[in-house]
Amino acid sequence: MSSSLEQLKATGTVVVCDSGDFATIGKYKPQDATTNPSLILAASKKPEYAALIDAAVAAGKKEGNTIDEQVDATLDNLLVEFGKEILKIIPGKVSTEVDARFSFDTQASIDKALHIIKLYEKIGISKDRVLIKIASTWEGIKAAHVLQSQHKINCNLTLMFSTVQAIAAAEAGAYLISPFVGRILDWYKAAHKKDFSPQEDPGVKSVESIYNYYKKHGYNTIVMGASFRNSGEITELAGCDYLTISPNLLEELYNSTAPVPKKLDAANSANIDIPKREYLNDEALFRFDFNEEAMAVEKLREGISKFAADAVTLKDILKQKIQA
Repeated sequence: MSSSLEQLKATGTVVVCDSGDFATIGKYKPQDATTNPSLILAASKKPEYAALIDAAVAAGKKEGNTIDEQVDATLDNLLVEFGKEILKIIPGKVSTEVDARFSFDTQASIDKALHIIKLYEKIGISKDRVLIKIASTWEGIKAAHVLQSQHKINCNLTLMFSTVQAIAAAEAGAYLISPFVGRILDWYKAAHKKDFSPQEDPGVKSVESIYNYYKKHGYNTIVMGASFRNSGEITELAGCDYLTISPNLLEELYNSTAPVPKKLDAANSANIDIPKREYLNDEALFRFDFNEEAMAVEKLREGISKFAADAVTLKDILKQKIQA
């Protein structure tokens, strides 16, 4: 019998590797890969990636005048260096993240995205193979709208915890969204002091709700479940457009032959009564409805802070190398 991982792929779900580690990505043969500062930070501490860091430092020194400018340029080049190597392994796209510090600045997010794409194109990689990853704040969603509509740059709206964010992202024409399943579960477990089975998992339910909304109303934005805590969450979402999975859970699925039946089906979504809502042209309504979801507000704030903190740690490492 085929592995649970192969069965998952057979349901129509595109498997994406949530890692910055090349060996891991090569083993599981995903279509795409996602990275973020936390993953790059973890990978950068391994000796086999020293050459990539050295290349990024050399490029960063040429691009910046002050030490801070050189550090920023080095980080951008490092993200692109990792993306370049990952694209040698996978047939699809790699997600590269805009600095989380810009999560509340639409123009800064746009400018950084354009710069990242320019760095990729400079080394011969087409923007068609890159997804620019931006936090799903109001400002981030607006930035994605500009990048998609005016620059034809595909975006991955990340740190998504609510249908409100998902609806605005679809209206903005985002190529892909990343609802964070496991972090939603974390919040509910802490709030209610109880465990949840995969079938009643609030993170799973959130992705199901978003998936059904998109299919019901004909949005083409890809739903990519992310941030899983266990393989049960993954198999409950079999049939979802994409799922981005960490190496340890990919390994578990790879070594399992447990049945993985299809759970999500666009054909079934058409029969569900789901009222249509609109947010993209009503900032006040977006902010109010989003604010009504305490979990989403808390997890978005926490996620932005964590990504930003890891980026600072990574910059400190790069700064030391530049000054060495």
